Amino acid sequence: MTPRGANALTAVLLVLLIATVAFTAPRWARFLRQPLSSLGDDVSSIIAAPSSPGTEGAAEAERKINVKLYFEAPDGPGLLAEERAVPFSSDLGRQLRSVVEALVKGSTTGLGSPLAPDTKVLEVFVTAAGVAYVDLTKEALASVKGGSKDELLSVYAVVNSITANFPAVKRVQILVDDHPLATLSGHVDVSRPLPADMTFLAAPSPPPSAAPEASPSDGATPPATPPSSPLPSPPS
Repeated sequence: MTPRGANALTAVLLVLLIATVAFTAPRWARFLRQPLSSLGDDVSSIIAAPSSPGTEGAAEAERKINVKLYFEAPDGPGLLAEERAVPFSSDLGRQLRSVVEALVKGSTTGLGSPLAPDTKVLEVFVTAAGVAYVDLTKEALASVKGGSKDELLSVYAVVNSITANFPAVKRVQILVDDHPLATLSGHVDVSRPLPADMTFLAAPSPPPSAAPEASPSDGATPPATPPSSPLPSPPS
């Protein structure tokens, strides 16, 4: 082939290449703009899969944090704190859910439960303004057995258990079956987010003191004083 023929063949090939690229460019552009989830499982698994799948999730599931849960005092109206270990989560909503679920399970030290044991936690989510919404099933309404005092303790056991442990949460609103309610039992306004209120804490029982010693005024006979020995006579 002469040099002129070779140059002509090269020019033809370049023209065909340019035409091919121009024709398929829109398809490649659409392909590159697609999210990874639409490119197929093979591509997304290659790009997004960690080097050791499940390691981070398993490690997080094994971690625990200590929190204070507020239960009803057994010997009087009020709330008492009980320290518990709950699963750790880096997601705040999921972390708060584990706290409320531990509250539903009840005390391990004999304190009263503020929520019925068959109550389910449907969802817990937190807004950017620091408001936590706790969505419970209707069984939570059965938790309030008495008057306004019992309703206050049920509401603020939830509110205080969240706000006392997580300063990022400023207020808590309780929902029932995805809906806000005016009250749980006709007394406490839960139609809006509530801040913590530690005035409902019960004072812990004082430790038993030792019995006081008896005094002569109580009619008890004081112990006899042993007679003193005579002093020795001075030498003569």
